[in-house]
Amino acid sequence: MTRTIDIEALCAERGLRITDQRRVIARVLSESEDHPDVEKLHERASASDPNISIATVYRTVRLFEEAGILERHDFGDGRARYEPAPEAHHDHLIDVESGRVVEFVDPELEQLQRQIAEKLGYRLVDHRMELYGVALDRDRKD
Repeated sequence: MTRTIDIEALCAERGLRITDQRRVIARVLSESEDHPDVEKLHERASASDPNISIATVYRTVRLFEEAGILERHDFGDGRARYEPAPEAHHDHLIDVESGRVVEFVDPELEQLQRQIAEKLGYRLVDHRMELYGVALDRDRKD
C-alpha cells in the first residue's frame, strides 16, 4: 500500500508553525514508504540538514502526533514507529525477522470483526489489527 500524504500541507491546515527543520522532517515522513522510528527519521532528515538534532525530531514527531498528523505504532520491537495518519483504515502484518511492515485491507476480515463484536453484544466503532509472522520461504529452508 503506497501513500502520498503531504505532511507539510496537513501542518498548515492545522495551524502548526512550520520551521525549516520541521519542513525537512515533514518531507521525510511524506516520502517514507516504511514505518520509520525516530532514529531512522533523524538519519534521513539530517542527510538533508545536518543541523537537525535527534531532540528536534522527537519534539516534531510528538507535535505531529498530538495534532493527529502522525500515527504511532508499537510493533513489538521496542521502538515507536510512525506513519502519516491514514486517510483510510488498514491493518499491518509485521515480519518479525526483518521488521518489514506490510499494510493490507481485507474486506472479509473487516466483516468478520464486525460480526464478532455484534455476537458479543457490541457495535464495532474502531479497531487495530497487527499480525506477526515470518516469510513462508524462510520456514521451508529449515
